[in-house]
Amino acid sequence: MQLLHFNMTNFTNYLNIMRYCKYSYPFFLLFLTIAAYNMDISAQTIGTEPGSTTVKKCQDFKISGDGSSDNWKSAEWLYLSQREQNTKPYQTKVKVLYSGTGIYFLFECEDKKLTSTMKADNMDLWNEDVVEVFLWTDESFPVYFEYEISPLNYELPIMVPNYKGKFLGWLPWHYEGERKIQHATSAVGGKKESGASVNGWIAEFFIPFKLLAPLNQVPPVSGTKWRANMYRIDYDNGATHFTWQKTTRSFHEYNNFGTFIFE
Repeated sequence: MQLLHFNMTNFTNYLNIMRYCKYSYPFFLLFLTIAAYNMDISAQTIGTEPGSTTVKKCQDFKISGDGSSDNWKSAEWLYLSQREQNTKPYQTKVKVLYSGTGIYFLFECEDKKLTSTMKADNMDLWNEDVVEVFLWTDESFPVYFEYEISPLNYELPIMVPNYKGKFLGWLPWHYEGERKIQHATSAVGGKKESGASVNGWIAEFFIPFKLLAPLNQVPPVSGTKWRANMYRIDYDNGATHFTWQKTTRSFHEYNNFGTFIFE
């Protein structure tokens, strides 16, 4: 708003100049054009920075697996880009919210078949249909949280130390109670079972801030910035990768993450 206020001041100055110097009508139009252009440029700079999104705050609500909570109406869809172009494009979109206790995600994935056979948590879920979230809360410390969930509602929550591209995930300790992630999934246009023909699937989950301790900047407050990325892998025709912010070889390229700006 400071930039807009500055330009409105300039506009007032233009009018004062014309009043006291008695410029002709053509000069009046010129001043108006310059002022309008100046204000338009400033308005464009007020929005969020490139590669970022504002995460709106909400009250805590119950996860259903279908995104039916009214709270989601306040969040805008973010669209993931499909990296491989040799397959039919599937739309993948995500919403993000946060409360005083944790951060919420809602994925909607267009699909034709649920390639999902694993029936246990903490498996190599990325080898089948999956969505993923990476949360890097402090850029000075190359450790981030990774969460994966399959269409059949099996999960993989890990903390990842990443030293110059060398990384390995660690499972959470005392993963229970207020530290446990709430999660649910549903199928669209078909059954939620392995190999089912569908129109898509939905994943909804809540990551409590208590699980992310002792990472820095947790819990976030208004104005806090986290680096983050969101992904999907689909296996209808081999592995097809989807990303919010583009990576080249690996989802673990944390320097290419986008930014969450908390409202």
